[in-house]
Amino acid sequence: MGAAHVTKRSVDELLAEARQGLDRLGPEEAAAVQSAGGLLVDIRYAALRERDGTIPGALIVERNELEWRLDPQCDHRLPEATHHDLQVVVVCNEGYASSFAAVSLRQLGLTRATDLAGGFQAWRAAGLPVY
Repeated sequence: MGAAHVTKRSVDELLAEARQGLDRLGPEEAAAVQSAGGLLVDIRYAALRERDGTIPGALIVERNELEWRLDPQCDHRLPEATHHDLQVVVVCNEGYASSFAAVSLRQLGLTRATDLAGGFQAWRAAGLPVY
């Protein structure tokens, strides 16, 4: 049997495709979502959080646990993962990995999941709270 034909695409092509379905937010818009009861979910690894700080009130969920922690149907979900209509804004360091993560959450049925354009660095540059 021959190997299945696989179309080779660059990460930039995959990222552009992922972002087509997202209504990405700027820092102030993400802050407004959080103020309205939505979740900001910081997926950065610990060394970046220790170096740069965190967004007050953001949930810390490392990328490799994201789907299990936010799927409302999963036994390992966080208490905040209450329903599929939850507004979730994924935050990474610069706004790249978060796009792929938001698409993954949408595939789980979290239809309002999106990400923060520019990531944590854009949040901090906008002068929004960091601790």
